[in-house]
Formats: sequence, C-alpha cells, structure tokens
Amino acid sequence: MQSLSSIERLCATADAALVVVAPHPDDETLAAGGLLLRAAAAGARTGVLLLTDGDNNPWPQRWMERRLRVGPAARARWARRRRAEAIAALDQLGVSPERLDALGWEDLGVSARLLGDTVASVRLLRERLLALQPTLVAAPTLADRHPDHSAARVLVELALAGWPAGVQRPTLLGYTVHGRDPQGTATLPLDASAHARKRAALEAHATQLALSRTRLLRLAGAVEHYRVEPAFSPALNTASTIELPWRPAALLARSLELCVVLGEQGWRLPWVERTRSAVPGLLREGDGWQLQLPTTRPQPLYVKLVSRLPNPWIFDRWGWASEGDGSALTAAADSARLALRSHT
Repeated sequence: MQSLSSIERLCATADAALVVVAPHPDDETLAAGGLLLRAAAAGARTGVLLLTDGDNNPWPQRWMERRLRVGPAARARWARRRRAEAIAALDQLGVSPERLDALGWEDLGVSARLLGDTVASVRLLRERLLALQPTLVAAPTLADRHPDHSAARVLVELALAGWPAGVQRPTLLGYTVHGRDPQGTATLPLDASAHARKRAALEAHATQLALSRTRLLRLAGAVEHYRVEPAFSPALNTASTIELPWRPAALLARSLELCVVLGEQGWRLPWVERTRSAVPGLLREGDGWQLQLPTTRPQPLYVKLVSRLPNPWIFDRWGWASEGDGSALTAAADSARLALRSHT
C-alpha cells in the first residue's frame, strides 16, 4: 500500500482545494470524511459536489415516518431532510454550507441521466467543478457496485477529459463505498480525534442509520482508501482490440442491454439486436458487438452490460468498464479494430 503523503502535500499548498463528488448524502462522510478533515487542517479549501439528495430511499422513510406509501410529496420532503443532514455532517468535517453544491438529480437516476442526456450532464458537472476550482477531486471508482456511483465516475472522467485548456486539471482520486477497494489503493489512517469527528458526521445522517447503523459504522472506518487515477490522455488510448470481461448466461440474452458512452454521447442497445445500431462504427457480429474506431481517438470509451428484468437488488451485477480503469477491459494492440465481444 502507498501512503497519501504526496496527496497531503497537494492539500498543503497555498492554493489547494479539495472537492468530493458524492452521489448521495452520507457518501462524502463514509468515503472521504477523514480526507476532508485532513485537507482543512492543512489549510486547503474544501467542498462537496452532491449529485442527488437521496430521495429514492423508501424503506428508512417508511420506518421513520410510519407510512407505507411514499409519493412525490413525501419523496421531496425526504430529500430536504437528507440535504439538511448533509449540511450538518459537513459542519462536523469543517466544510462550510456555501461550499456544498447540491445538484438535486434524481436518486437512482444518475445512469439514466448519463445515457439519456450525456452532453448536458457532463457540461453541467464540468461547470460546477470549475466554479469550485479544485486542485484535487475525489469521486467514486468504476468498481463501486452502486449504479449511481459508477455513473458518477464516468461523468467526472468525461468532465475532466474536456477540461479547458489553460486551466490546471485537478488530480483525481477514486474511492469505493460499495464493493472492494481496487488494486493500487493508497491508505489514509485517521487518528482517534479525526475518526471521532468522522463518526460524529455520520451520526448527522440519522435517516441512514435508522436501519443500517451497524453496516454504516463499519464502512466509516479509521482507514480510508483511495486510488490515484491517471488523467485521460488520447496518446495513451491506443488499444485496438478490447474484449468485454462478462460472461452472462445465454438465457438472459434477450433481457440484456449494452450501454455505450463514447465521449459525450451515450446509447442503450438491445443485446440481441441484429441490425446496425445508431452508434457510429458499432455492428452486431456473432454473439457480440463490434465497434470499429480509429486506433487513436480523442475521447474516452465506457461500456456496461445491464439487465432490463425487474430486480429489488439495486447494485450492479456487471458495472461499467473502460480502457483506463485497469480492472475490467483487456486490450490487445495488434489489431486495427476495436471489438466488443461477450463470451456467453
């Protein structure tokens, strides 16, 4: 394991600014409460970009409000409550209310926003990050199994890939709340005082502790894990053949979709589609998809396999994969084509 000494030095510079991208209220505390405290203690500006207010959280709401049906008005009320909890938690972590930028996107809707309104979503995220002027951004990894988290990561990477020329691009850290920490993580041990403040911040998220206290207290441990991520670079993005790592059962084929994000464009494709798709260069071939693109291209590529079948389990079975995440896509540079294949 690496230490975070180099990151701590970044936090200690005169113009340092840390922004934590949190898909839901409490993610900022669970994943990066200690880092926020460490950055503030070093004199850095700190802030949180909150994507959703966690309004689609029916079971704790049913329990705490003693109600069965959760309609639009109840969800809106729950969202206000959870945003207020986030503000109280950030106070414990030394982040002032004006450094919380809450977008109010739909909970469990970040993937749909990414795929359905890619350009506007990426540009809004980039605009908000630029306003916060970060030198360091902490965001979920693609390995995080919550679909809002992994989609948030894709959006952050796309926002940074299009960072304006002449503006210093921030260093990107990856954290994982739901799932195993990826290889190559760096650790940030918290002393007793910092861990106590992190636990106090988590206590502010009373709605989440109502049914999940033991699990969340375990997640809010005394050691935080981060992965220092390389910035997207067209020069590094030269793989010509990529194979998908997933092996879905053949019986599931008609219920599956292939999600593709290329730069600031996104598509959802039936896995068994037999005709040419709307994605430039994407063809159905055999039991998989084939995407023909230039060997070197200026835009990052992400793919994800999802099921359309109803499922009460919200976490991803397959998740997003990209060429740069080092865990999901394997590349071979001896072909002139980029092939997306499923080994069913």
